[in-house]
Amino acid sequence: MNREQDPASRPLRSYVIRQGRLSKGQKRGLLDVLPQFQFPESSLSSPQQAFKNEQPLILEIGFGMGDSLAEMAAAAPGHNFLGLEVHAPGVGHLMIEAERLHLENLRVMNVDVWSVLPHLPTHSLAGLQVFFPDPWHKKRHHKRRLVNSDFLKTAALKLQGDGVLHIATDWQPYAEQIIELIETQSDLEFCTPPARVQTKYERRGLRLGHDVTDIAVTKTAKH
Repeated sequence: MNREQDPASRPLRSYVIRQGRLSKGQKRGLLDVLPQFQFPESSLSSPQQAFKNEQPLILEIGFGMGDSLAEMAAAAPGHNFLGLEVHAPGVGHLMIEAERLHLENLRVMNVDVWSVLPHLPTHSLAGLQVFFPDPWHKKRHHKRRLVNSDFLKTAALKLQGDGVLHIATDWQPYAEQIIELIETQSDLEFCTPPARVQTKYERRGLRLGHDVTDIAVTKTAKH
């Protein structure tokens, strides 16, 4: 990505790169398969042109290893899915799944959300998914949490009138903070969370005894 931002206005990173070692399959996914599914930066201003068919667009931020995103895309061929992930092993893994499932409605970018979300057209998203973002447990790191007022305001601009922002977390203090932040946003209102696929991270949290909270919002009628 070659877009530049004023360093003073650039959001703090909500992630830490922990790439680890790529498996043979992940390397093949990145080198051989990714070009087939890569969402080009040139399509940010008109995202539908990157897909075979023009249909409702769902953006997922931080898809991890991508198994749940691949499952969702396979189960909903009438929607387009754009997945963002900063960790290369996860992108490589998803590419192998996308190839195996012949997913024509999936595109990906190996970048962070702030390289993409601000540049999408207003009202271009039918859905925005943030499943199990890093909770940044320590208080001094809370400022790095992805879901903050700026994120919610930007999300509201990009959602269609009936679009849904769906967030899931297994860290209760983070869930409580998100709910409090949403209550301060006049252009968002709570709605029933849509059904979703269980993620690998979620299964890990459940094994550890964590409670999972799903939060969903849509635009208020006046917006």
